[in-house]
Amino acid sequence: MSKELDEMIERYKGEDGKLTCANAFKVAAKLKTTAPIVGQRAKDLDVRISACDLGQFGKQPLGVYKQEVFTDLKFVADDRGRVYCKDARELAKKSNLKSVRTAILKGRLDVIYCELGCFAEKKRTRLYVKTKTWIENQNKDLLFGKGKTEILELIKEHGSISKAAEALGMSYKKAWTHIKILQKNLEDELVISHKGQGEDGGSKLTPKADEYISNYKLLQDDIENYANERFRELFLKGRGKKK
Repeated sequence: MSKELDEMIERYKGEDGKLTCANAFKVAAKLKTTAPIVGQRAKDLDVRISACDLGQFGKQPLGVYKQEVFTDLKFVADDRGRVYCKDARELAKKSNLKSVRTAILKGRLDVIYCELGCFAEKKRTRLYVKTKTWIENQNKDLLFGKGKTEILELIKEHGSISKAAEALGMSYKKAWTHIKILQKNLEDELVISHKGQGEDGGSKLTPKADEYISNYKLLQDDIENYANERFRELFLKGRGKKK
């Protein structure tokens, strides 16, 4: 097995000499062995694992944040918001790794006990900065924020207010009340609903709603990027150095 495993690792590693997380699991599946064995052998051969499928290191693309995926992850997470690598990968079978990766990173969850042995349970406390951005008018009425964005995105995804409400764990009446208040405060139509079945039935967003969502997310990303950069400068400088 050792010789065959060495040959497979050599075959699947990239031009940079590293073995991606995805390829490491592919090697394990092809040889019908376990991920820990592949990870340990790669370490013995001084072959680094790159591009964690769960977004813990390397730059992997993110997708659309899905509340139902985050809910599943929270169910298996511990009280400190930590999910076992194995559990996260198992949940990915219901959707895909990209959705799970997105929910972990945007939901500020942590991953522990990497199946490939890339990182042990963190011994030092991990520090995070969290930001919350919302837009209000002079009367302090909420015009737009994360919660409103989630409702609108789920309506767009499901084409239904009731299904969006169900995904968020709220009643149809409460979801519709949120939308009506939002439309009133913004003085814009955001959701168009039609009774009946088929293509003409259900609910859809107006172009103005898509514009609000896009602009809000851009604003939030800009704020988070600045906050994270400044946070690292002020609080994390030197934390990785040995005393």
